[in-house]
Amino acid sequence: MTGERRFARAAGLISSATMLSRVLGLVREQLFAALMGATMFADAFVVAFRIPNLLRDLFAEGALSSAFVPTFKAELNQHGPDAAYALANRVAGTLVVIVGALVLTGAVFAPHIVDAIAPGFAVEPAKRDLTIELTRIMLPFLALVSAAAVAMGMLNAQDRFAAPALAPAMFNTATIAVGAALYATGVTGRGVAVGWSIGTLAGGFAQLGVQLPPLWRLGFRPRPAADLALRDPGVRRVARLMAPAVVGLAAVQVNIFVNTLFATSESGAAAWLNYAFRFLQLPIGVFGVAIATVATTRFADAAADRRRDDMADQLRQGLELVAFLTVPATVGLVLLGEPIIQLIYERGAFSPHDTAAVAAALHMYAIGLVAYAAVKVVAPAFYAVDRARVPMAASITAVAVNIALNVTLHPHFGYRALAFGTAAAAIVNFGILYAAFGRAVARAPHARLLAHLVRVGAAAAAMGAAVWACHAALVDAVGTETLAARATRTLAPIAVGVAAYATACWVLRIPQLGHFARRLRRR
Repeated sequence: MTGERRFARAAGLISSATMLSRVLGLVREQLFAALMGATMFADAFVVAFRIPNLLRDLFAEGALSSAFVPTFKAELNQHGPDAAYALANRVAGTLVVIVGALVLTGAVFAPHIVDAIAPGFAVEPAKRDLTIELTRIMLPFLALVSAAAVAMGMLNAQDRFAAPALAPAMFNTATIAVGAALYATGVTGRGVAVGWSIGTLAGGFAQLGVQLPPLWRLGFRPRPAADLALRDPGVRRVARLMAPAVVGLAAVQVNIFVNTLFATSESGAAAWLNYAFRFLQLPIGVFGVAIATVATTRFADAAADRRRDDMADQLRQGLELVAFLTVPATVGLVLLGEPIIQLIYERGAFSPHDTAAVAAALHMYAIGLVAYAAVKVVAPAFYAVDRARVPMAASITAVAVNIALNVTLHPHFGYRALAFGTAAAAIVNFGILYAAFGRAVARAPHARLLAHLVRVGAAAAAMGAAVWACHAALVDAVGTETLAARATRTLAPIAVGVAAYATACWVLRIPQLGHFARRLRRR
């Protein structure tokens, strides 16, 4: 099997598991929308969950994963599994102390944090108080996902991709179970928000638990160090790589902070943006994260063996897969965003006005989909070669662009400007990383990537024409009032689009189509 086919096969495995997770995530969001819509309870939960989520991105799944995987991989290759597992235990012990302190600090200062991140809630004391309560309930989620990130790094570094990819599905399953119980028992208002927050903690336990059995079978035994172990060379390397990553991610969190500050000045905007971005995470998770997970391990392998040309080839394979999958996804979201949102969310507390508002935000977010997924593929290369300052600088620059756009455009276009600023920031971030790859890592294959992008763009354009024609015909034929009509005018164009895109890729001889077709035949 060629390296390209192995890459596609591993990415396909993760995509399949992630697809399950994202489908379950949509079910979870449907329950959330039906129970809370875009009410004050939804706004309060979205902002409250954003606080542990910011810390998770900052210290756990983001910076920690990027720094831990290459360090663990190098230890595994040079000294064997026992030494690598000992390093993992020392990292976990350090993490327990740091994250525990963050959780306690966050609980004590929750009122000040909420006032800083959501100043618009000050005019609604009930919403502010609920947000503070939900924040304190969900802060321990950070400790659970931090431990899950260490487990995920160990498994991915040993090419065990299935359990880490299934972990988010387990999170969604647990929260769906809690949400279904709330729906069945008729709980409303504050009780729904509190119950959903408790379900989020249950999801964190499930996300960690699913990864422990395969780690145990590989020989890992959890024995976290009692001290910070900061003198250990491996822990210090993780810390050294994390430091610029944390700074870079902190810039992103500033971006999110500014977005939330603006959004909370409009009633319902925080919830609308959350629904739209959650939906955008379906293609990002299924395609971008899957490809990036494989690329991170491949970059770490090539960097450990000083094979820079292989890193350039891994970049090409990753970006070609990203383009093949996310360019048509972008076209589909722009053309079918509103009917998809209506089909999935519009029931219960979620109104037609909410559908239009979420679709408008989704259209803006979709502009940056390709770049958002591509950043996840390129950035790990810099951590693999100890050039973590490059992603940091790219993040800071992108955030500055986003904030400038928000300040300039929000007074005129409202919450939609926040979604557009996020998309523009992703494009700037990718542009900087791609330009720096050739100088800091290896020579990027520009011509080959451009030729691939042109062919994928042509295939996606043909798909878009077929989707638009099919949707327009069905709106006239079946209408939009009933659930069956909504499903028909949404799902039929998607099926037509898939067929049209596959046909165009076959005509244009795009090789990724063959990789996925062979995988489907095997399955």
